[in-house]
Amino acid sequence: MNTGDTAFMLIATAMVMLMTPGLALFYGGLVRSKNVLGTIMQSMICLGVVSLIWVLYGYSLAFGPDVHGLIGNLSLLGLHGVTLSPGPYAKTIPDLLFCAFQLMFAIITPALISGAIAERMKFSAYLLFITLWSTLVYLPICHWVWGGGWLGKLGALDFAGGTVIHINSGIAALVAAIMLGKRKGWGRESFHPHNLPMTILGAGLLWFGWFGFNAGSSLAAGETAALAFFTTQVATGAAVLSWLAVEWLIQGKPTTLGAVSGALAGLVAITPAAGFVGPISAVIIGLVAGGLCYLAVLAKGKLGYDDALDVVGVHGVGGLWGALATGLFASLAVNPAGANGLFFGNPHQFLIQALGAGASILYSLILTTVILKVVGAVTGGLRLESEDEIQGLDLTQHSEVGYTS
Repeated sequence: MNTGDTAFMLIATAMVMLMTPGLALFYGGLVRSKNVLGTIMQSMICLGVVSLIWVLYGYSLAFGPDVHGLIGNLSLLGLHGVTLSPGPYAKTIPDLLFCAFQLMFAIITPALISGAIAERMKFSAYLLFITLWSTLVYLPICHWVWGGGWLGKLGALDFAGGTVIHINSGIAALVAAIMLGKRKGWGRESFHPHNLPMTILGAGLLWFGWFGFNAGSSLAAGETAALAFFTTQVATGAAVLSWLAVEWLIQGKPTTLGAVSGALAGLVAITPAAGFVGPISAVIIGLVAGGLCYLAVLAKGKLGYDDALDVVGVHGVGGLWGALATGLFASLAVNPAGANGLFFGNPHQFLIQALGAGASILYSLILTTVILKVVGAVTGGLRLESEDEIQGLDLTQHSEVGYTS
């Protein structure tokens, strides 16, 4: 046991927890005022639902002893055998602390999906969806990569969640946006954010928490944590600039929403690579991410799907670029525990990264489709009634309002 590592991981875990309320504010500011509380609730409820799942069976399925490379077994049900001594995944901190750190990742992942279906999904349907999706999609993919499953054994690199979290949630968001259909009036009425300062505050909390997300994934207060901390910052800064540059070029003016969206794109893209690449590589990853994700967001209008808060363009596309970029820029010179990527003489690593991303895309796409069909059948439909959607989530789902005059 190392008290320094333990203190570091306690702080990192708390920082990752703060990202979910940060996401709630980020998303809440982007919707219309009649949906602000309902949108915030869709993030906050994950703190409750996923925490319970994690204790009862989630941690066991994600990190329990491997079963054929696909899932953990049930030997850790109710956290049986998870102690305050170091465990199999972290040698210098309590096993229970590693469990808590990973819980925070499991919480924010389904919350990310809510941005795609904002302003139109029934709360009862959403509750059942995140329960089933966390169980049937997140837990298996988490095990494949981090829990001793087949992708980890194959050598796939995902330092803090590009494949497990961002590609996974981005594809689920695409499926959900298509299956729920467009918001009433989409393409004809104004859907401008009602409170951009709230969104900017949420983005700041996300950026702050992301240092715990990425640096904490080293599981120790050492050299790799310092590397991940620094690459996270410079990649994110680069993505802010590249998003704004492309936005300025295409639309004529840079925007504050563009700046924080670029920051999110950079944070997403550097996540799988943070502990495996050097600073210059991180800057390149961020520069590509900002422009690429901006173009992906523009494309949704032409493709005709209503991803309300751009989860697909930022998390899906950004996560995919980050996973592939790890296969390009990873270097044993900066982290001997990683691998060399294509640009450092190992094209095989790029192929492994592509395989891991492809597996996550295919699995999430199929299972999310099935889950949404089941949820719709059980709850009498995924969407709000037309009149309820016009009135807004806050009143119809929660009998409250975000603002009073």
